[in-house]
Amino acid sequence: MAQRIVIENAAIATVDARDTEYTSGHVVIADHVIESVGAGRAPEGLTDVVRRIDATGHLVTPGLVNTHHHFYQWITRGLATDHNLFNWLVALYPTWARIDEQMTYAAAQGSLAMMARGGVTTAMDHHYVFPKGSGDLSGAIIRAARETGVRFTLARGSMDRSEKDGGLPPDFAVETLDGALAATEATVNEHHDASFGAMTQVAVAPCSPFSVSTELLRQGAELARRLGVRLHTHGSETVEEEKFCHELFGMGPTDYFESTGWLGEDVWMAHCVHMNDSDIDAFARTRTGVAHCPSSNARLAAGIARVPDMLAAGVPVGLGVDGTASNESGELHTELRNALLVNRLGPHREAALDARQALRLGTHGGAQVLGRAAEIGSLEPGKLADMVLWKLDTLAHASIADPVTALVFGAAAPVTLSLVGGRAVVEDGRLLHVDEDAIARSTRDEARRLARIAAGD
Repeated sequence: MAQRIVIENAAIATVDARDTEYTSGHVVIADHVIESVGAGRAPEGLTDVVRRIDATGHLVTPGLVNTHHHFYQWITRGLATDHNLFNWLVALYPTWARIDEQMTYAAAQGSLAMMARGGVTTAMDHHYVFPKGSGDLSGAIIRAARETGVRFTLARGSMDRSEKDGGLPPDFAVETLDGALAATEATVNEHHDASFGAMTQVAVAPCSPFSVSTELLRQGAELARRLGVRLHTHGSETVEEEKFCHELFGMGPTDYFESTGWLGEDVWMAHCVHMNDSDIDAFARTRTGVAHCPSSNARLAAGIARVPDMLAAGVPVGLGVDGTASNESGELHTELRNALLVNRLGPHREAALDARQALRLGTHGGAQVLGRAAEIGSLEPGKLADMVLWKLDTLAHASIADPVTALVFGAAAPVTLSLVGGRAVVEDGRLLHVDEDAIARSTRDEARRLARIAAGD
């Protein structure tokens, strides 16, 4: 018999296709899936109820879905704080190229803990730095995600265009074309789970147009489609990238991606800040997804992505923290607010995004982008029980009548409970399966060790 969790007396934002909401409603979870969602109290006569939660004063939403990150950067936060993207990369690549398995594991723990504590139930990591002899970095990242308890997509990245080839990474920080493809295929074969409710999936993710060869992009796309997994990369992040593509390839980033097989409903790209109307049309036509990273884009002065125009055209858009060397907070729930505010600085002004659109970006939009909208991203019967109870009856939010407005416009709301497949991952603001204080110590120690190694000590 199914074991049930019953949540009652909560405001509920389902983020389903009709944006159904309940002022006071219930959610019933049976094992790892949602059994029912509705107004008022839960149905009478439910059996095998192992937990009943009075969620008065709370808003229940789908768990947040992060669509872009670089976990290893947790141990290089606060550096190169006044640089644009290219200068920032040049400043930090020599340090990043010295990471090892122990550092990567600690950094992944820190990145995951910060997100999970703030309501993320599905995380992803785009890891593309694999120094020779550094150990099993992909395995370390996946282990950290499993221990934290969140659903996870590893975007197995790669770079093969170094300084000697006109790229940005140091020569010793890149892989060969064949080595990158073979290692990526091995990672997919070892770790990717295509089943419903999978906790670990893998995507093929060459880093960016300015750090990978055309052949790695083209063969990477072929590899992903042969293996039946998704594709991820950085795209149209800065004006410098656009100039780079025109000089090297004779076309803009979107046309270049299309020429290498990198547009399609199985693809999502990070940033997409500098896109014209034809670029957006191409993404909409092919259902190529976007990971919008407003804080990182602001930190690196990259610009404001045209999110309202993308949404109007039908482009799938989710939210991303990005690496914490360009978004030191490492939080996704604050990106709901930042996405709304930053986009209102653009040409659409106050009509750019509203609170519910921002919440949708962080939940259903992210699920679309990761190819998991049939499983997560909304609160509907049959979907996985990934959800968050946000506490909105304290000083920070109690005087805001509308709970979704409180969540998005207000201060970062406390997480009373976060469930992944019906399993509690956070309770009363504390992670249940990992030790936050131990992670804080290990990330501090590994950051200092990396700094010493990078300095040649």
